[in-house]
Amino acid sequence: MKYAKFGSTDLMVSRIGFGMWPIGGTIKSGDYGVTDLDQSILAVQQALDLGISLFDAAPAYGNGLAEEVLGKGLKGRRKDAIISTKCGIYYDFEKEVWIRDSHKEAIIESAEQSLKRLQTDYIDIFLIHWPDDGTPPESAMEGLLELQKSGKAKYVGVSNFSIAQIDTYEKYGILHAQQVGYNIFDRRIEEKMLQKCESSGMGVMGYGSLCHGLLTGVWDEKFAFDKDDWRSQGDVFGLQLFTEKNLPTNIRVTQKLKKFAQELGLTLPQLSLAWVMHNPSIAVALTGMSTKAEVLENVPAADAVLSNSDMAKIEEIMKEAAGTTQLHAYDFNAPKKD
Repeated sequence: MKYAKFGSTDLMVSRIGFGMWPIGGTIKSGDYGVTDLDQSILAVQQALDLGISLFDAAPAYGNGLAEEVLGKGLKGRRKDAIISTKCGIYYDFEKEVWIRDSHKEAIIESAEQSLKRLQTDYIDIFLIHWPDDGTPPESAMEGLLELQKSGKAKYVGVSNFSIAQIDTYEKYGILHAQQVGYNIFDRRIEEKMLQKCESSGMGVMGYGSLCHGLLTGVWDEKFAFDKDDWRSQGDVFGLQLFTEKNLPTNIRVTQKLKKFAQELGLTLPQLSLAWVMHNPSIAVALTGMSTKAEVLENVPAADAVLSNSDMAKIEEIMKEAAGTTQLHAYDFNAPKKD
Protein backbone atom coordinates (compact mmCIF):
# COMPACT_ATOMS: atom_id res chain seq x y z
CA MET A 1 0.00 0.00 0.00
CA LYS A 2 1.14 3.54 -0.71
CA TYR A 3 0.53 6.46 1.63
CA ALA A 4 0.25 10.23 1.32
CA LYS A 5 0.38 13.19 3.67
CA PHE A 6 -3.14 14.46 4.24
CA GLY A 7 -3.14 18.17 3.50
CA SER A 8 -1.56 20.27 6.25
CA THR A 9 -2.22 17.64 8.94
CA ASP A 10 0.27 15.17 10.41
CA LEU A 11 -1.75 12.21 9.11
CA MET A 12 -0.27 9.76 6.62
CA VAL A 13 -3.23 8.11 4.91
CA SER A 14 -3.48 5.09 2.64
CA ARG A 15 -4.01 6.18 -0.97
CA ILE A 16 -6.98 3.79 -1.11
CA GLY A 17 -9.69 4.40 1.47
CA PHE A 18 -12.41 2.01 2.61
CA GLY A 19 -15.84 3.57 1.99
CA MET A 20 -18.55 2.28 4.35
CA TRP A 21 -21.62 3.56 2.47
CA PRO A 22 -22.42 0.25 0.71
CA ILE A 23 -22.34 -1.54 4.07
CA GLY A 24 -24.70 0.82 5.84
CA GLY A 25 -26.80 2.00 2.92
CA THR A 26 -28.86 5.08 3.62
CA ILE A 27 -32.41 4.69 4.92
CA LYS A 28 -33.36 1.05 4.68
CA SER A 29 -31.77 -2.31 4.03
CA GLY A 30 -31.17 -2.99 0.38
CA ASP A 31 -31.02 0.57 -0.94
CA TYR A 32 -27.40 -0.02 -2.00
CA GLY A 33 -27.73 -3.75 -2.46
CA VAL A 34 -27.85 -6.34 0.31
CA THR A 35 -24.72 -6.90 2.39
CA ASP A 36 -23.72 -9.59 4.90
CA LEU A 37 -22.63 -7.70 8.02
CA ASP A 38 -20.40 -10.48 9.30
CA GLN A 39 -18.61 -10.55 5.96
CA SER A 40 -18.32 -6.76 6.09
CA ILE A 41 -16.57 -6.92 9.46
CA LEU A 42 -14.13 -9.42 7.97
CA ALA A 43 -13.63 -7.08 5.02
CA VAL A 44 -12.62 -4.26 7.37
CA GLN A 45 -10.13 -6.55 9.06
CA GLN A 46 -8.78 -7.74 5.72
CA ALA A 47 -8.29 -4.14 4.64
CA LEU A 48 -6.24 -3.43 7.77
CA ASP A 49 -4.11 -6.50 7.11
CA LEU A 50 -3.34 -5.25 3.59
CA GLY A 51 -2.40 -1.74 4.65
CA ILE A 52 -5.59 0.28 4.17
CA SER A 53 -5.66 2.76 7.03
CA LEU A 54 -8.37 5.27 6.07
CA PHE A 55 -11.95 4.22 6.79
CA ASP A 56 -14.83 6.55 5.96
CA ALA A 57 -18.26 6.27 7.56
CA ALA A 58 -21.24 8.46 8.48
CA PRO A 59 -24.34 8.27 10.70
CA ALA A 60 -26.39 8.66 7.52
CA TYR A 61 -25.08 5.32 6.25
CA GLY A 62 -27.74 2.98 7.56
CA ASN A 63 -28.77 5.22 10.47
CA GLY A 64 -25.46 4.48 12.24
CA LEU A 65 -25.07 0.90 11.00
CA ALA A 66 -21.87 1.59 9.04
CA GLU A 67 -20.23 3.09 12.12
CA GLU A 68 -21.27 0.09 14.24
CA VAL A 69 -19.76 -2.33 11.73
CA LEU A 70 -16.57 -0.29 11.54
CA GLY A 71 -16.29 -0.20 15.32
CA LYS A 72 -16.56 -3.99 15.48
CA GLY A 73 -14.08 -4.45 12.63
CA LEU A 74 -11.48 -2.21 14.28
CA LYS A 75 -11.84 -3.69 17.76
CA GLY A 76 -8.38 -4.16 19.22
CA ARG A 77 -6.76 -2.42 16.25
CA ARG A 78 -7.90 1.19 16.62
CA LYS A 79 -4.31 2.49 16.48
CA ASP A 80 -3.91 1.02 12.98
CA ALA A 81 -6.80 3.02 11.53
CA ILE A 82 -7.64 6.58 10.59
CA ILE A 83 -11.38 7.11 11.01
CA SER A 84 -13.28 9.69 9.02
CA THR A 85 -16.94 10.17 9.84
CA LYS A 86 -19.53 12.88 9.52
CA CYS A 87 -22.39 14.87 11.01
CA GLY A 88 -25.05 17.35 10.02
CA ILE A 89 -27.69 15.23 8.31
CA TYR A 90 -30.22 12.68 9.53
CA TYR A 91 -33.39 11.00 8.31
CA ASP A 92 -36.71 11.93 9.90
CA PHE A 93 -38.61 8.64 9.71
CA GLU A 94 -41.91 10.23 10.71
CA LYS A 95 -41.81 12.89 7.98
CA GLU A 96 -39.78 10.67 5.61
CA VAL A 97 -37.36 13.45 4.73
CA TRP A 98 -33.67 14.17 5.20
CA ILE A 99 -32.95 16.95 7.70
CA ARG A 100 -29.77 18.99 7.65
CA ASP A 101 -28.70 20.41 11.00
CA SER A 102 -25.18 21.69 11.56
CA HIS A 103 -25.81 23.81 14.65
CA LYS A 104 -23.12 23.61 17.32
CA GLU A 105 -25.23 21.48 19.66
CA ALA A 106 -26.28 19.07 16.89
CA ILE A 107 -22.67 18.59 15.76
CA ILE A 108 -21.45 17.82 19.27
CA GLU A 109 -24.31 15.40 19.97
CA SER A 110 -23.73 13.65 16.63
CA ALA A 111 -20.05 13.21 17.47
CA GLU A 112 -20.86 11.74 20.87
CA GLN A 113 -23.17 9.17 19.30
CA SER A 114 -20.60 8.32 16.62
CA LEU A 115 -17.92 7.76 19.26
CA LYS A 116 -20.16 5.22 20.99
CA ARG A 117 -20.96 3.35 17.78
CA LEU A 118 -17.31 3.36 16.69
CA GLN A 119 -16.17 2.19 20.14
CA THR A 120 -13.47 4.84 20.31
CA ASP A 121 -12.73 8.03 22.23
CA TYR A 122 -11.59 10.12 19.27
CA ILE A 123 -12.28 10.62 15.56
CA ASP A 124 -9.36 11.42 13.28
CA ILE A 125 -11.27 13.43 10.67
CA PHE A 126 -14.75 14.78 11.45
CA LEU A 127 -16.73 16.28 8.58
CA ILE A 128 -19.97 18.15 8.03
CA HIS A 129 -21.63 15.79 5.55
CA TRP A 130 -23.60 18.30 3.47
CA PRO A 131 -23.93 22.09 3.39
CA ASP A 132 -26.67 23.42 5.66
CA ASP A 133 -27.98 26.80 4.56
CA GLY A 134 -30.20 26.94 7.65
CA THR A 135 -27.29 27.08 10.09
CA PRO A 136 -25.02 30.10 10.60
CA PRO A 137 -21.47 29.01 9.63
CA GLU A 138 -20.09 30.39 12.88
CA SER A 139 -22.33 28.03 14.87
CA ALA A 140 -21.18 25.01 12.87
CA MET A 141 -17.52 25.96 13.21
CA GLU A 142 -17.94 26.49 16.96
CA GLY A 143 -19.12 22.91 17.21
CA LEU A 144 -16.25 21.54 15.15
CA LEU A 145 -13.63 23.56 16.99
CA GLU A 146 -15.00 22.58 20.40
CA LEU A 147 -14.68 18.91 19.46
CA GLN A 148 -11.15 19.52 18.28
CA LYS A 149 -10.24 21.37 21.48
CA SER A 150 -11.60 18.51 23.60
CA GLY A 151 -9.58 15.95 21.63
CA LYS A 152 -12.68 14.12 20.42
CA ALA A 153 -11.86 15.15 16.83
CA LYS A 154 -8.24 15.50 15.74
CA TYR A 155 -9.07 17.32 12.50
CA VAL A 156 -12.24 18.80 11.04
CA GLY A 157 -13.56 19.52 7.59
CA VAL A 158 -16.45 19.37 5.17
CA SER A 159 -17.96 17.20 2.47
CA ASN A 160 -19.71 18.31 -0.73
CA PHE A 161 -19.14 22.00 0.00
CA SER A 162 -18.70 24.58 -2.75
CA ILE A 163 -15.71 26.91 -2.87
CA ALA A 164 -17.88 29.81 -1.69
CA GLN A 165 -19.12 27.78 1.27
CA ILE A 166 -15.58 26.79 2.24
CA ASP A 167 -14.49 30.42 2.01
CA THR A 168 -17.30 31.42 4.40
CA TYR A 169 -16.49 28.71 6.94
CA GLU A 170 -12.80 29.59 6.86
CA LYS A 171 -13.64 33.00 8.30
CA TYR A 172 -14.32 31.23 11.61
CA GLY A 173 -11.61 28.58 11.73
CA ILE A 174 -9.35 26.18 9.87
CA LEU A 175 -10.76 23.34 7.78
CA HIS A 176 -8.46 20.38 7.24
CA ALA A 177 -10.43 18.23 4.83
CA GLN A 178 -12.83 18.17 1.91
CA GLN A 179 -14.54 14.99 0.74
CA VAL A 180 -15.94 15.22 -2.76
CA GLY A 181 -16.99 13.04 -5.68
CA TYR A 182 -14.29 12.20 -8.23
CA ASN A 183 -13.92 9.44 -10.81
CA ILE A 184 -13.39 8.85 -14.53
CA PHE A 185 -16.99 9.88 -15.24
CA ASP A 186 -17.08 12.82 -12.81
CA ARG A 187 -14.24 15.33 -13.11
CA ARG A 188 -16.05 18.49 -12.00
CA ILE A 189 -13.61 19.29 -9.20
CA GLU A 190 -10.60 19.53 -11.50
CA GLU A 191 -11.45 23.02 -12.71
CA LYS A 192 -11.31 24.98 -9.44
CA MET A 193 -12.00 22.90 -6.34
CA LEU A 194 -8.68 21.07 -6.15
CA GLN A 195 -6.77 24.32 -6.48
CA LYS A 196 -8.83 25.81 -3.65
CA CYS A 197 -8.19 22.83 -1.38
CA GLU A 198 -4.47 22.93 -2.05
CA SER A 199 -4.24 26.64 -1.30
CA SER A 200 -6.12 26.11 1.98
CA GLY A 201 -4.05 23.10 3.01
CA MET A 202 -7.08 20.82 2.92
CA GLY A 203 -6.57 17.12 2.30
CA VAL A 204 -8.92 15.74 -0.33
CA MET A 205 -10.78 12.45 -0.18
CA GLY A 206 -12.33 11.58 -3.54
CA TYR A 207 -15.41 9.43 -3.10
CA GLY A 208 -17.19 7.30 -5.68
CA SER A 209 -13.91 6.19 -7.30
CA LEU A 210 -15.77 3.34 -9.02
CA CYS A 211 -18.65 5.66 -9.93
CA HIS A 212 -21.05 3.97 -7.53
CA GLY A 213 -20.72 0.59 -9.21
CA LEU A 214 -20.49 1.59 -12.86
CA LEU A 215 -16.72 1.03 -12.91
CA THR A 216 -16.80 -2.37 -11.21
CA GLY A 217 -16.91 -4.04 -14.62
CA VAL A 218 -19.68 -6.46 -13.66
CA TRP A 219 -22.65 -4.68 -15.26
CA ASP A 220 -23.77 -5.67 -18.76
CA GLU A 221 -26.26 -3.91 -21.03
CA LYS A 222 -29.17 -5.85 -19.49
CA PHE A 223 -28.33 -4.58 -16.02
CA ALA A 224 -31.09 -2.84 -14.05
CA PHE A 225 -31.24 -1.47 -10.51
CA ASP A 226 -33.61 -2.80 -7.88
CA LYS A 227 -36.44 -0.36 -7.24
CA ASP A 228 -35.17 0.45 -3.74
CA ASP A 229 -31.63 1.15 -4.93
CA TRP A 230 -30.92 4.90 -4.76
CA ARG A 231 -29.18 4.72 -8.14
CA SER A 232 -32.43 3.76 -9.88
CA GLN A 233 -33.37 7.45 -10.00
CA GLY A 234 -30.75 7.91 -12.75
CA ASP A 235 -29.22 11.02 -11.22
CA VAL A 236 -25.75 10.71 -9.69
CA PHE A 237 -25.21 13.88 -7.66
CA GLY A 238 -26.16 16.12 -10.55
CA LEU A 239 -24.94 13.94 -13.42
CA GLN A 240 -27.42 11.91 -15.48
CA LEU A 241 -25.21 8.84 -15.71
CA PHE A 242 -27.74 6.17 -14.74
CA THR A 243 -30.85 7.28 -16.64
CA GLU A 244 -32.65 4.76 -18.81
CA LYS A 245 -31.20 6.51 -21.86
CA ASN A 246 -27.60 6.97 -20.67
CA LEU A 247 -26.87 3.87 -18.59
CA PRO A 248 -26.56 1.42 -21.55
CA THR A 249 -24.20 3.85 -23.29
CA ASN A 250 -22.05 4.20 -20.21
CA ILE A 251 -21.94 0.45 -19.65
CA ARG A 252 -20.60 0.08 -23.21
CA VAL A 253 -17.96 2.65 -22.35
CA THR A 254 -16.96 0.67 -19.27
CA GLN A 255 -16.66 -2.45 -21.39
CA LYS A 256 -14.09 -0.64 -23.53
CA LEU A 257 -12.30 0.57 -20.41
CA LYS A 258 -12.34 -2.97 -19.08
CA LYS A 259 -10.72 -4.28 -22.26
CA PHE A 260 -8.02 -1.61 -22.02
CA ALA A 261 -7.45 -2.47 -18.36
CA GLN A 262 -6.89 -6.10 -19.31
CA GLU A 263 -4.26 -5.02 -21.83
CA LEU A 264 -2.45 -3.38 -18.90
CA GLY A 265 -2.81 -6.46 -16.71
CA LEU A 266 -5.39 -4.74 -14.51
CA THR A 267 -9.05 -5.17 -13.64
CA LEU A 268 -11.42 -2.28 -14.34
CA PRO A 269 -11.66 -1.34 -10.63
CA GLN A 270 -7.88 -1.30 -10.41
CA LEU A 271 -7.63 0.89 -13.50
CA SER A 272 -10.29 3.25 -12.13
CA LEU A 273 -8.59 3.61 -8.76
CA ALA A 274 -5.19 4.08 -10.40
CA TRP A 275 -6.73 6.83 -12.54
CA VAL A 276 -7.92 8.69 -9.42
CA MET A 277 -4.57 8.25 -7.66
CA HIS A 278 -2.76 9.53 -10.75
CA ASN A 279 -3.96 12.96 -9.64
CA PRO A 280 -1.53 14.09 -6.89
CA SER A 281 -4.14 16.47 -5.49
CA ILE A 282 -6.22 13.50 -4.32
CA ALA A 283 -4.81 12.11 -1.07
CA VAL A 284 -7.32 9.26 -0.79
CA ALA A 285 -9.31 7.42 -3.44
CA LEU A 286 -12.37 6.22 -1.54
CA THR A 287 -14.18 3.17 -2.79
CA GLY A 288 -17.07 1.31 -1.27
CA MET A 289 -16.27 -2.21 -0.15
CA SER A 290 -18.25 -4.82 1.76
CA THR A 291 -16.45 -8.14 1.15
CA LYS A 292 -12.93 -9.52 1.46
CA ALA A 293 -12.95 -10.27 -2.28
CA GLU A 294 -13.51 -6.60 -3.09
CA VAL A 295 -10.68 -5.60 -0.77
CA LEU A 296 -8.33 -8.13 -2.37
CA GLU A 297 -9.16 -6.84 -5.85
CA ASN A 298 -8.85 -3.15 -5.02
CA VAL A 299 -5.62 -3.07 -2.99
CA PRO A 300 -3.22 -3.87 -5.91
CA ALA A 301 -4.36 -0.64 -7.59
CA ALA A 302 -2.10 1.25 -5.20
CA ASP A 303 0.92 -0.12 -7.05
CA ALA A 304 -0.46 0.44 -10.56
CA VAL A 305 1.17 3.29 -12.46
CA LEU A 306 -0.54 4.78 -15.50
CA SER A 307 1.62 6.43 -18.17
CA ASN A 308 0.66 9.60 -19.99
CA SER A 309 -0.27 7.50 -23.02
CA ASP A 310 -2.49 5.32 -20.81
CA MET A 311 -4.26 8.42 -19.52
CA ALA A 312 -4.70 9.68 -23.09
CA LYS A 313 -6.25 6.36 -24.12
CA ILE A 314 -8.74 6.58 -21.25
CA GLU A 315 -9.54 10.15 -22.28
CA GLU A 316 -10.26 8.98 -25.82
CA ILE A 317 -12.60 6.21 -24.66
CA MET A 318 -14.46 8.60 -22.36
CA LYS A 319 -15.46 10.83 -25.27
CA GLU A 320 -18.30 8.34 -25.84
CA ALA A 321 -19.71 8.69 -22.29
CA ALA A 322 -23.20 10.12 -21.77
CA GLY A 323 -24.62 12.30 -19.00
CA THR A 324 -21.34 13.72 -17.79
CA THR A 325 -22.54 17.33 -18.13
CA GLN A 326 -24.02 18.76 -14.95
CA LEU A 327 -27.71 19.57 -15.41
CA HIS A 328 -28.77 21.02 -12.07
CA ALA A 329 -27.38 22.81 -9.07
CA TYR A 330 -25.50 20.11 -7.24
CA ASP A 331 -22.50 22.29 -7.65
CA PHE A 332 -18.93 22.60 -6.61
CA ASN A 333 -18.55 25.04 -9.47
CA ALA A 334 -21.66 26.25 -11.22
CA PRO A 335 -22.32 24.65 -14.62
CA LYS A 336 -20.73 26.46 -17.50
CA LYS A 337 -23.06 28.49 -19.70
CA ASP A 338 -22.61 28.51 -23.44
